[in-house]
Amino acid sequence: MLDRFNRELNYLRISVTDRCNLRCTYCMPEEGIKLFGHEEILTFSEIAGFTRAAVANGVTKVRLTGGEPLVRKGITALVRMISEITGIEDLSMTTNGTLLKLFARELKSAGLQRVNISLDTIDPDKFKLITRSGNINDVFEGIDAAKSAGLFPLKINCVVNNSKEEDDAKEVTRFCKDNNLEIRYIRQMDLIRGHFSVVDGGTGGDCALCNRLRLTSNGKLKPCLFNNIEFDIRELGYEKAIKLAADMKPECGSINETDSFYNIGG
Repeated sequence: MLDRFNRELNYLRISVTDRCNLRCTYCMPEEGIKLFGHEEILTFSEIAGFTRAAVANGVTKVRLTGGEPLVRKGITALVRMISEITGIEDLSMTTNGTLLKLFARELKSAGLQRVNISLDTIDPDKFKLITRSGNINDVFEGIDAAKSAGLFPLKINCVVNNSKEEDDAKEVTRFCKDNNLEIRYIRQMDLIRGHFSVVDGGTGGDCALCNRLRLTSNGKLKPCLFNNIEFDIRELGYEKAIKLAADMKPECGSINETDSFYNIGG
């Protein structure tokens, strides 16, 4: 599937929930958010059905995000439903890692291939400050569980203010080298101000190479993270929403005034 700028769209990111068990300062306000009603959230059947349609149109790579995807009840069943779709070559998940020790083995058994885990510091006090509640030992145990389950390659997403030369980022880098983990440095983004840059160690943020479509947990298909354009897959149907998203994908990101990272998955 090509967009009007001849970019091949083969990557679908699916936000399975707007809920999270942390309150990271750069993602969510301290007082929390107004959550979608349960009737607004896509069912597993809807997610799997849409994914089949996307794969039929050329998608080969699928990533599950949130919020925190592991707080979605029955998430392993969804992973299994998606993994059974013929044509998916890469099925992954982005998680904060705090619940991974409970799910790693069954996720692998269900067909998940790999995970990206968010980790911005290895200092327990700073971690608790950033997440407003988290225990970093839960993440360390989640990393060990993912390695033991064979969820490889295991990648770490490290949010930085400016660069990987910041003290916390350098400590995370050393941790990754010592534990045979890949690392990606993501400069803190701002949807409303349109602040984004190319991921250091990845291809995210490079508009010229963007191959992504994003499905929110309440059924809005977005061709660009930094844009207000979205198409309701329930109202339009899967095929029409996919076609419109491909046709209307902008050449470059600008601003997004209608979404937040907790409901679109970053």
